[in-house]
Amino acid sequence: MNEKETYDVLLSEHFRLGELTRSAAAIRYGLRNEPNEVQTERLRQLCLRVLEPLRRRFGVLRITSGFRSAEVNRLVGGVPSSQHTLGEAADIFTPSAEVQRKMKDFIVCNLPYDQLIVYHRPKTGARWLHVSLKSDRGNNRYQLLCSGQTERTTEGGGK
Repeated sequence: MNEKETYDVLLSEHFRLGELTRSAAAIRYGLRNEPNEVQTERLRQLCLRVLEPLRRRFGVLRITSGFRSAEVNRLVGGVPSSQHTLGEAADIFTPSAEVQRKMKDFIVCNLPYDQLIVYHRPKTGARWLHVSLKSDRGNNRYQLLCSGQTERTTEGGGK
């Protein structure tokens, strides 16, 4: 499959594979950032079970990071065990503290997730949510973290 065909692969009604694999680091260094079949299916499950419900509730989502090859993950400073490298995670830009809080609450109360991390970079004002889902590797932890600090861990929260 060529790069254009790969980009256009539909994972769900509103999300394409290219949106979940696009990486400035990969482009800058001329790297291919393509998931294998297992990773692609995990991305599909993340889209169907988490991102689509979020889109229905909040409108268009801006995904800032999805799948990362091991090399891309290293270049962006990701931890070696990042769920991004497994096809299980996406980072979502949030335009304000209020929208971020509402999205976080919606996920916690309504959706399955393994880890939900609320990020805020005070220097730039940037805000985003990291959400991951284990669709085929055991039970989700329903772990909620804020800027790297544990806020609450629940057993079997969400749906």
